[in-house]
Amino acid sequence: MRFKIDENVHPEVAGYLSEQGHDALTVWDEGLRGTADTSLAEVCRKERRTLLTLDVDFADIRVYPPEQYAGIIVLRLGSQSRIHVLQSVVRLAALLSLTENKADGHLWIVDEQSVRVRGEDEP
Repeated sequence: MRFKIDENVHPEVAGYLSEQGHDALTVWDEGLRGTADTSLAEVCRKERRTLLTLDVDFADIRVYPPEQYAGIIVLRLGSQSRIHVLQSVVRLAALLSLTENKADGHLWIVDEQSVRVRGEDEP
């Protein structure tokens, strides 16, 4: 999968995903730090990259309809420490490897207990 890691997620996450065989770039890598959410979403859409973020604004499907993107993954975690986020991404990566359609066209909300997926196949 192709990921764009938002600036609010530790860059070590991109390193882990790359080690797992994914193409993972950070907002920092591309000089997009401080970019407006709508602009970042547009870059992800054009590049066909799944956005991985802690920013819950990206969970608003009225503003960011999942079917228009290669995927949006929002981490809603009680702790945003580097270790806690990385552990959640390790769990998420294992789940993504089992899913047929990955994240394309879907919004994934990930917390410590569950993963909720919303996308084009819903009414």
